[in-house]
Amino acid sequence: MLYQIHEWQRSFLGPLSYYAQASARMLTDQGSLMAQFPGAQRMAAGYELIHRLGKEYEKPEFGIHNVVAHGHTIAVVEQTALDTPFCQLKRFKRFSDHPDSIEKMKSDPVVLVVAPLSGHHSTLLRDTVRSLLADHKVYITDWVDARMVPTSHGGFHLDDYIACIEQFIRHIGAKNVHVISVCQPTVPVLAAVSLMAARGEDTPLSLTMMGGPIEPRSNPTGVNNLATTQPLSWFKGNVIHTVPTNYPGHGREVYPGFLQHAGFIAMNPSRHFNSHWDFYQDLLRGDLDDAQAHRKFYDEYNAVLDMPAEFYLDTISTVFQQFLLPRGLWDVAGERVKPSAIKTSALLTIEGELDDISGRGQTEAAHDLCSGIPAKRRAHKMIEGAGHYGIFSGRRWREVVYPQVRDFIRQFDRAEA
Repeated sequence: MLYQIHEWQRSFLGPLSYYAQASARMLTDQGSLMAQFPGAQRMAAGYELIHRLGKEYEKPEFGIHNVVAHGHTIAVVEQTALDTPFCQLKRFKRFSDHPDSIEKMKSDPVVLVVAPLSGHHSTLLRDTVRSLLADHKVYITDWVDARMVPTSHGGFHLDDYIACIEQFIRHIGAKNVHVISVCQPTVPVLAAVSLMAARGEDTPLSLTMMGGPIEPRSNPTGVNNLATTQPLSWFKGNVIHTVPTNYPGHGREVYPGFLQHAGFIAMNPSRHFNSHWDFYQDLLRGDLDDAQAHRKFYDEYNAVLDMPAEFYLDTISTVFQQFLLPRGLWDVAGERVKPSAIKTSALLTIEGELDDISGRGQTEAAHDLCSGIPAKRRAHKMIEGAGHYGIFSGRRWREVVYPQVRDFIRQFDRAEA
């Protein structure tokens, strides 16, 4: 019922948001007579704020059309390499007409970026992808909003997520790919590669795990504490709802994006209030650059997706309540997850000093679990001054973290492995 109430609210706010947007434009357009009225700028700022608070935020685009690689600006085309009901495997194909860069790109390492299925769209890793494209052939998991998946496709459990990662690795070619997992997927990625190794399959050339809850008992954060202080029944009764009839996935149980977004805001409400107030003041002052920066950030931050209920509840139980991975008790489809079975993949773990999502030591714990990987093929990096998002996005990612990731991948690529 809560999801339906949200849809009624959205249908009410939609026309109001469109009206506010149109009014703001009429009051700011230089060719409009209304823009000359006294107080027009203040009214326009108020209308735009109303528009931004009431609008529906669609999934953003990656918008990566070109990058500088091997000394040249080259075109990038986003392609769908593999399409499954709950996830698309996207490839960012680079094209160049410079003979020297063409030859160099042929030998660039292949990277699969596994994005989180945890509220925001995979476009949150846009900066990660853009940096990687300078030196790599890049794929990424692009998770589908669960409300858009018809119930005829069945449920989507944590086991299905793991099977999906295995499928993508095989599709690209395990002997050729380096896997980078960011935050939540570090756990299922480690499980997927462990299972592949235990079966005797080829495994990726390297695994880079960034800010993930491999061992949530190490320096638990607020996220960890919430999961351990409430029983699984509390999550099922309070955050799981049914998709209403106006979506293809109607009848599917999900953790709705709007509830996840409310949780994000509740973690630091004063920060968001001040940000919107500053946006209003920027509009009054005519500070268009800062206003545009606000729009860009919240266009991404406010765009959320519904998570399949089965996957969310499995993750809460398996990862954050029972700690099955670090305890060595995790079975996936009847197979025991044994990270010690991984022998040939190199392992890099990265943590942020100030990460308030995955505490210090939670990702580094992968080294103890992956005891079959020789010490010379493993490395751990603690990024000073970095929060959770700083290890994969922004200036610190580009200037500090990415060069270390790039060099590690090069070190264990096919020619050097």
